[in-house]
Amino acid sequence: MRDTPKSELLGLSLQELTEIAVSQGEARYRGAQLFEAIYRQRVAGLADILTLPQAFRQQLLSHGFEVGMPLVDQRFVSVDGTIRYLVRFADGQTVETVWMPEGDGGDQGSSEAPPARSQRSVREESPKATICVSSQVGCAVNCRFCLTAQLGLLRNLTAGEIVGQVLVVLSDHAVDLTRDRINLVFMGQGEPFLNYENFMSAVRLLVEAAGIPQSRMTVSTSGILPRFADFAREPVRPKLAISLNGTNNPARTAVMPINRKWDIAGLMAAARAFPLRNRERLTFEYVLLSGENDSLENARELTQLLRGLRAKVNLIALNPGPGIPFATPPEERVLAFQQALVQAGIPAFIRRPRGRDIFAACGQLKRTAELARPLQA
Repeated sequence: MRDTPKSELLGLSLQELTEIAVSQGEARYRGAQLFEAIYRQRVAGLADILTLPQAFRQQLLSHGFEVGMPLVDQRFVSVDGTIRYLVRFADGQTVETVWMPEGDGGDQGSSEAPPARSQRSVREESPKATICVSSQVGCAVNCRFCLTAQLGLLRNLTAGEIVGQVLVVLSDHAVDLTRDRINLVFMGQGEPFLNYENFMSAVRLLVEAAGIPQSRMTVSTSGILPRFADFAREPVRPKLAISLNGTNNPARTAVMPINRKWDIAGLMAAARAFPLRNRERLTFEYVLLSGENDSLENARELTQLLRGLRAKVNLIALNPGPGIPFATPPEERVLAFQQALVQAGIPAFIRRPRGRDIFAACGQLKRTAELARPLQA
């Protein structure tokens, strides 16, 4: 059963939009015009879809239909250019979506310095930005280093609400997807695999309707193992990132209580069984907590866990926040951890903190308007 409200067109497939057009006495191609206007042209209101006859637009409105694009309540702008958006939906609930110019360094393919290239090739290969997308209002996983955990889970987002975050941010930056390279990371508020059907419906729409390649998408999971097999069978899917954050069961359980249900042995077995596409790597995300999981012994344990896997590691020095009971490790400790992995032959990258000053960095999203001063419209 779909949980997208009947009146909202955003989140509907081409077939569903075509059925609506036909039900209103229109030709089938009117569905394709709706599809194009909503997802490619990012039109926010039916009155603005000028490819449709005015009578059809009025008829849709009279029957209670609307595009259903979310609204941007506030924008918080970092000194590094990162923007944290507070996005509001029809029921008044809000989530946060983050625009990171040029990404955060976590999407690199090698841990070695890149070869010299022309300025033209650098521009072509570098993303214009990375957009961090939320999948739930709040989160039920309760990772102890994450501000979102303090919210608890309020509800799942619909496919339209997930897609809508991307569309409003793209529109805010006048992104042309035929020219600009955009990366999407489903690493905002919520656990995507606990809202699996809506998340995957959103992915298909973003690929097929909006025109963002699946190769430019990554989803992060805390390890909801029953969904790994489902995800592996998807013909269209993002790359997979696994939030690890501990190298043995006591250490991981201390920071991620979900480890009691799906422990490291089960998680690593699922990772090893996951079918990778040509040139694809699994990503393991590892938040470094000072004195907790950042020792060279931890690095050696991590090396053993990942040995033989086609994988890379994204290291994230803790982004602090109110009520978080951990500290950020010193830079030299982070670098030593990375070096230990690289020397063992495991590609390892240090994610640049983006938007720490506005609570937009990894683990800092809390649907809050009081943590930073908004940019006035």
